[in-house]
Amino acid sequence: KMDEIKPSLQVGFAIIIKQRAEASKISSMDLVGNVDGCDCILADDMIDTAGTLCKAAALLKEKGARRVFAFATHGLFSGPAAGRLQESVIEEIVVTNSVPLPDAFKVEKVKRLSVAPLLAQVVNCLHNNKSLKVAIHGSH
Repeated sequence: KMDEIKPSLQVGFAIIIKQRAEASKISSMDLVGNVDGCDCILADDMIDTAGTLCKAAALLKEKGARRVFAFATHGLFSGPAAGRLQESVIEEIVVTNSVPLPDAFKVEKVKRLSVAPLLAQVVNCLHNNKSLKVAIHGSH
């Protein structure tokens, strides 16, 4: 999929390969690609305790990244997540509002985007027997 998107973005691409020793322990994390002098965006499906995300961000900075940002669809932010994110090298973390934030969660780096407009488009497409492709890719 990235091969389809990359030419239109005109950006570089690097990947972090993570090996786990067991369920909650990372044994190694390696960077494939060059991030020296680059602004980097880490993308993931969810952030739970933020351990892996913060370690990946630190690795990018260690390898010369200028700035690090993060995006995840679901921000669970359990346990030590708030402290880890606040102390991390990540400048901004963007998540959707698909999961309610804990009341005590206060991290200024975290920005939330609403999924409501997308859900409204999906409902509209289904109600009017239109392809969901319109909701996902727009009408252009």
